[in-house]
Amino acid sequence: MSTKVQVQQTTWLASGVVQLVLRHIDGAALPAWEPGAHIGLRLPNGLVRQYSLCGDPADEDGWTVAVLHTPDSRGGSEWIHQRLTAGTVLEVDGPRNNFPLVASSRYLFIAGGIGITPLLPMVRALAEDPARRDRWQLLYCGRSRERMAFLSELAGFGDEHVSVHADDEHGGPCDLAARLATVEPGTTVYCCGPEPLISAVEQAIPDGVELHVERFRLATTDNPVEAGAGVGSGLGTEAESGAFDVVCAGSGARVRVEPDVPVLDALQQAGFDMPFSCREGVCGSCETPVVTGEPDHRDAVLSEAERDSNHSMMVCVSRSHSPELVLDLDETAGR
Repeated sequence: MSTKVQVQQTTWLASGVVQLVLRHIDGAALPAWEPGAHIGLRLPNGLVRQYSLCGDPADEDGWTVAVLHTPDSRGGSEWIHQRLTAGTVLEVDGPRNNFPLVASSRYLFIAGGIGITPLLPMVRALAEDPARRDRWQLLYCGRSRERMAFLSELAGFGDEHVSVHADDEHGGPCDLAARLATVEPGTTVYCCGPEPLISAVEQAIPDGVELHVERFRLATTDNPVEAGAGVGSGLGTEAESGAFDVVCAGSGARVRVEPDVPVLDALQQAGFDMPFSCREGVCGSCETPVVTGEPDHRDAVLSEAERDSNHSMMVCVSRSHSPELVLDLDETAGR
């Protein structure tokens, strides 16, 4: 689903962080969303970039996102910070939600830098809910307060709910292991931020605590298979070589996927009109139903239970353990 919007307002929230308020180009109501959702901005330079919605879900007239300036990025944040102005018209994909707020007896939110954006609507929703307003805490980490957005709003929730850790004030990063050691069983932890923070949380999460994370990019590792650069698990010669076939369940069209070609690219080259955005397995735009076969899941969207079920896969990064994958694709494409 794509929506044409206009940038109504840009506001500096912190050093290197700009907020964008988007309105429907025709003044119509925008599609509904819930805390944790994100949209894909189709920028005039041809890039598509995903940003978490951080405004009020009840506001049907506007979407709000906050964008961190990362000079070493692939061009998305650089273009937004240097060239995007009020009045610019954009195509927007979504909203989509791979990071929903689930029911729980207690919550701990851990944000690193711009990772506060998907968590902010969650804490607002809990603070406004009489049954859950006392059941949550937020730990917000950053290099310095001048680089941390939304501090004024968060201060309004009170110290009993919000803790701010600025590295330059505390002599270094937060001791996440010590913080997580005090978490009560039955708590649900939400974490979003840079990869070192997420990795530290994943390593320290105690038993009996449910963890939900949202990454900006896929995690990297020294293991090439885990990093998404390896081949399948060795189920036959084809899988060992990394080559396999994708078959359209409806039409029977067969597409060969070579070791160095993403499934998404192979399908596009064969004429399939595939939805996609990030090409990194983090946005969920290219999720495709699996009929038969064993995907080699390499995304950061699906849960372990969803991966084990093999009901769907992200074709931009994931591959196949089996010599053949049968996918539920458009029957008329690729003919």
